Amino acid sequence: MRELLTARTRPVRDVWVAEGLDPAPVLREINELAKRARVPVRYVGRRALEAEARTDGPQGVLAHAKALPEHDFDALCRPKGGRPPFLLGFDGVTDPQNLGALLRSAEGAGVTGAVLPRHRTAHVTPSVTKAAAGAVEHVPLAVVSGLPAALARARDLGIWVVGLDEQGDQSLFELEVATEPVLLVVGAEGAGLSRLVRQRCDVLARIPLKGSIPSLNVAAAGSLAVFEVSRRR
Repeated sequence: MRELLTARTRPVRDVWVAEGLDPAPVLREINELAKRARVPVRYVGRRALEAEARTDGPQGVLAHAKALPEHDFDALCRPKGGRPPFLLGFDGVTDPQNLGALLRSAEGAGVTGAVLPRHRTAHVTPSVTKAAAGAVEHVPLAVVSGLPAALARARDLGIWVVGLDEQGDQSLFELEVATEPVLLVVGAEGAGLSRLVRQRCDVLARIPLKGSIPSLNVAAAGSLAVFEVSRRR
């Protein structure tokens, strides 16, 4: 809620607060931020708020806001503010919690944009927004009709496409293109990257594991990868 009201990336119609909610400092902050943004605050019964919410456990506060703006993919592939593009692409990541967690990590690692295919991947819903802890307000999102075509376009624009794959031929920790304009792609939980996406990658990178379990959850793997690339940059 705080990030929604401070980032001002999209219009907010109003904020609902459950009646009788403890007057914690964060609630006072939300009221002050809403006032500054000229967003009305309504106090409603808890049942009404929970019926309106599209997530489990709304914690007594919700906002009605327009959908996030979609950014032009080519624009995300260009340097901005002197920073080379550092993008994160999603191939078949259908779990909202994983998508939200990855967007949160992406924002923390300095990712300059995220790329979502229109189909076969979760999109930004209230559940994703909650899991991302406000990061969706700060990571520009491009929605593309097909990820393989978008990856080919990125390569044409001078961006290295790196797929995260447990069978990759290069260690993530030795990734030579980490300091270049890069688009890192994470695949579906279990299935990994699709065949066409793998074919569009310049490099398939693996995370070296030392234990008995052969792979990581996609959110854990993707988070590790974006911070490793960030460290190298």
